[in-house]
Amino acid sequence: MTTETSGPSHFERERAAVFHSWSAQATLNPLMVRDAQGVYVTDEDDKTYLDFSSQLVNVNIGHQHPKVVAAIQAQAALLCTVAPQHGNIARIEAAEKILSHSFEGAQKVFFTNGGTEAVEHAVRMARLHTGRPKVLAQYRSYHGATATSINLTGDPRRWPNDAGAAGVVHFFGPFLYRSMFHATTEAEECERALSNLEATIQFEGPSTIAAIILESVPGTAGIMVPPAGFLQGVRALCDRYGIMYIADEVMSGFGRTGAWFAYQQHGATPDLVTFAKGVNSGYIPLGGVVVGPVIAGAFANRVYPGGLTYSGHPLACASAVAAITAMEEEGVVENARRIGEEILGPGLAELATRHQVVGDVRGVGVFWALELVSNRATKEPLAPYGASSPAMNELVAACRREGLLIFNNFNRIHVVPPCTITAEEAREGLRRLDAALASIAHAYSG
Repeated sequence: MTTETSGPSHFERERAAVFHSWSAQATLNPLMVRDAQGVYVTDEDDKTYLDFSSQLVNVNIGHQHPKVVAAIQAQAALLCTVAPQHGNIARIEAAEKILSHSFEGAQKVFFTNGGTEAVEHAVRMARLHTGRPKVLAQYRSYHGATATSINLTGDPRRWPNDAGAAGVVHFFGPFLYRSMFHATTEAEECERALSNLEATIQFEGPSTIAAIILESVPGTAGIMVPPAGFLQGVRALCDRYGIMYIADEVMSGFGRTGAWFAYQQHGATPDLVTFAKGVNSGYIPLGGVVVGPVIAGAFANRVYPGGLTYSGHPLACASAVAAITAMEEEGVVENARRIGEEILGPGLAELATRHQVVGDVRGVGVFWALELVSNRATKEPLAPYGASSPAMNELVAACRREGLLIFNNFNRIHVVPPCTITAEEAREGLRRLDAALASIAHAYSG
């Protein structure tokens, strides 16, 4: 137990001095973290939690990986920072590593400080290249929190920030469990979603649309793995109408779905790919855009009007090189796929047979969601869209009592541990989740 000799506690100082994101400041209850190792996080009271959240679904390689920590230390001793107009070997190696796992024809990497800036710049590149103002994005999506990216976002976090003047058009993507197209099969859902998207393009005017941006697997909005053929269909529509296809892989990239990038599992090739999070597991802020041949060629002899002071920061790039190298050498991507297929997928399906509040289980790799309902027949969500509920709050509290950190959003909990989790650790997390779900059995009324 950590004791305070005098003055306010760390918890009190945190609440007094730090303005937290996505929060009402007066009701904050932050977990005060002391340290972390692998898939475990320890708080200041010496309680250890199994991290089934990967923090914000970004610690793909686990906490405090020694090879990444050592790389940051070595780079700090050599060169802590340099202006982006200069070259440095850490940035070269990071770009080469990322390109080596990207789509065929990927040519360059533009580095940012995180995912939202990556989206901002990918959209800017597409608009400048095409000379068109509009970008299409899905409802039930999240693309960031700066001016353009928050307007692209399709979940309720957009509402307070959206003045309807950002050149963004939203459309419904495929989601069979809550189909907007009255589909009964994944094939029907795919066909009807693509038909709806093409109609949207036609009614908005193809000559006005610069890009379609899609999370390859929508993350915060619900981990809705697209049906077979959907991403390929989007690629075909983009080709038909001269539109750039931007794959947002900020959350789904670097092993999360059991592949280096989720679009690779769907046979689709984007023009631009945004990334962050898992590229270095968030050890130092880093994001970027993988640039394909069309956009790279567009700016070969034309100035790109954009940049950042910390673009390709040496410490961040060194951590990315170390993280990707460790993932290659240790089979981390393969482990994520195996854990999903052998442990998490079957284990979560088994939980659904014993907890009626689980209306749907979906996911891939170490990227899973449980959709919680009060009635399976009506699919009444356990919390309303855009809000929480007493039952969901009770479940999150129960998970914390069980020593389990979980990612929750509206009526869902997401099972998203580090890609390095072992089978034994995954089973232990499922056991703790099982106990927590039992605490809200009373919330089911169907």
